[in-house]
Amino acid sequence: MALTETLDRLLIRLLGPRLAGLAWEFLRFGTVGTVGFVVDTAVLYGALAMGAGLYGGRAISYVTAATTTWALNRAWTFRHRGGGQQVHRQWALFLVVNLGGFVLNYGTYATLVTFVPLVATHPVLGVAAGSIAGMFSNFILSRQLVFRARA
Repeated sequence: MALTETLDRLLIRLLGPRLAGLAWEFLRFGTVGTVGFVVDTAVLYGALAMGAGLYGGRAISYVTAATTTWALNRAWTFRHRGGGQQVHRQWALFLVVNLGGFVLNYGTYATLVTFVPLVATHPVLGVAAGSIAGMFSNFILSRQLVFRARA
C-alpha cells in the first residue's frame, strides 16, 4: 500500500491529478494486457498441440485473451468509469471496438510468422509483437467507447 501511495503522489506531482489518473489507468491496462498475453500464448500453444495451425490457433487464442482482458479491465482498470451497458453488450462492444487493435495485433503476428522463420518456430514472439502493436489503440478506444465515464 505504501508503494502505491508513493507512486500516486509522485505521478500527481509530475503529471497533475488528471494525467496521473490516466497514467494509473494505462498501467493497469498494461498489467491486464500482460495477463492477456499469457492467456493468448497458453491457448495458442494448446490449440497448436490439438492441430489448429498457426493462424486458426491464433484466432482462437485472441478471442479467449480478449474476453479475459475485457473482464479484468471491467473489474479493475475501468471499474470507476462504468460504461452503462449490460454485461453482454459491453463485451460485444469491446470486441467490436478493439477490431482495429486486433487488425494491428493479428497482422503483425501473421506477417512475422509468415516471413520470419524464428517467429514461425517460436510463435510467442509474434504474439508479443502483435500485443504491443495493438495495445495503444485498444487503450484509447476502450477508454473512450467501451468504458466511458459515467455521466
